[in-house]
Amino acid sequence: MTRTRDRDASADEQFMPENSRRRYYFDSAQNSLVVVVTEGDFYVSTSPYEMLSAVLGSCIAVCIWDPEARCGGMNHFLLPTEAGSDDRLPSAQLRYGSYSIERLVNALIGRGAIRDRMEVKVFGGANILMHLGNFGHANADFVEEYLRREKLKVVASSLRGTEPRRVRFHASTGRATANVTNRVKLETLAKHETQLSTRLRPKQTGSRFELFE
Repeated sequence: MTRTRDRDASADEQFMPENSRRRYYFDSAQNSLVVVVTEGDFYVSTSPYEMLSAVLGSCIAVCIWDPEARCGGMNHFLLPTEAGSDDRLPSAQLRYGSYSIERLVNALIGRGAIRDRMEVKVFGGANILMHLGNFGHANADFVEEYLRREKLKVVASSLRGTEPRRVRFHASTGRATANVTNRVKLETLAKHETQLSTRLRPKQTGSRFELFE
């Protein structure tokens, strides 16, 4: 896993949340089809010609790989748990870490992966705008504890901080890059995550999430 400052993220700007309907694009430099994994989503692949990508602010992306099955996947979640939410549709639940990671693990097992062989790389959880509080770091605290409790082997991580990241993951090889990107407008990313978290937690008052209302 490498972590560098992203100096050429122009291709990913079109995949910011407001334009996330376009899920795929071809990256000629990587000779790969890039699969954009947005909030509340996950993707599993065995293809050496697919690369999974996500832009993260306070969100978390968990990348899991089985080196023998040569199968990997990435998720992208916004909130730790679904407590307080009335919307129990699977598509909404995938925005919560506990459900999203479970679904990703099960999907990998369905492709021939074995839980004890799985290697985890985890990214995100930045406090991208300090006046919004400790939202991102709380997500990082959650995912570290969850992975420890579930005995999933973490081999690399890039968590917390104050800058957004662009994560790319080659699912068939397990190679991941986490680039700090200054090509993303912090206000745009923060606004998107704020609106989504408020919509998912409509009755959550008196907690740390009320600062997003």
